[in-house]
Amino acid sequence: MNKVYVIGMGPGAYEQMTVKAVRTLEKCDVIVGYTVYIELLKEYFPDKRYLTTSMRQEAARCRMAFEEAAKGAVTAMVCSGDAGIYGMAGLMYEIGEEYPEVAIEVIPGVTAALGGSAVLGAAVGHDVSLISLSDLLTPWELIEERLRCAAKADFVICLYNPSSRKRSTYLAKACEIMLEYKAEDTVCGIVKNIAREGETMQTLTLKELKETTVDMFSTVFIGNKQTKVIREKMVTPRGYRI
Repeated sequence: MNKVYVIGMGPGAYEQMTVKAVRTLEKCDVIVGYTVYIELLKEYFPDKRYLTTSMRQEAARCRMAFEEAAKGAVTAMVCSGDAGIYGMAGLMYEIGEEYPEVAIEVIPGVTAALGGSAVLGAAVGHDVSLISLSDLLTPWELIEERLRCAAKADFVICLYNPSSRKRSTYLAKACEIMLEYKAEDTVCGIVKNIAREGETMQTLTLKELKETTVDMFSTVFIGNKQTKVIREKMVTPRGYRI
């Protein structure tokens, strides 16, 4: 049976791809993906045939990958981070119903919550909630409810897609909701361009975060009641007795 691989390529750096992801890409004939992600791969896999689409053409991109696999080409659909976390794995399985002759295999990758946590120190050391602030596919009212529930339960919260030109106020709105349950001095962190050129990180309080501007290349972390700063790093203790 022909097969298409759905591969999480990690946050951006070749070194943060899994060995399995690299070995799978090496044996592929065709690599399909969003234009920005494909540009990150070409240096390391120059002999492949690449097919790309822009944003908001995810379904077309999936069909493109299935069509190549159906012709017999060893094909990969690549996603940043992990293919299953805000990635293409779910959509590939949905559209894959149209291509029963093509098998699907998902290769996991390092998602931004993990890559960013490492940059910050140990931001995600305990229970964590991953929430996207993008309302393109999820109503804002539902996002608000999820934020409120996660904050009330004192999760460490990792925010994906925290801002854009059309959503410049969403992070501030999210902070307002979390301030209903979390203290103003809750330790937070921001990592921009994880594992890519221009990577930056900072720690700050929840009150300061509310007034901070971020972009779509940023991942935001809000700590729980135990999160603290150690050696200028954001650390959420697991709770070991020391």
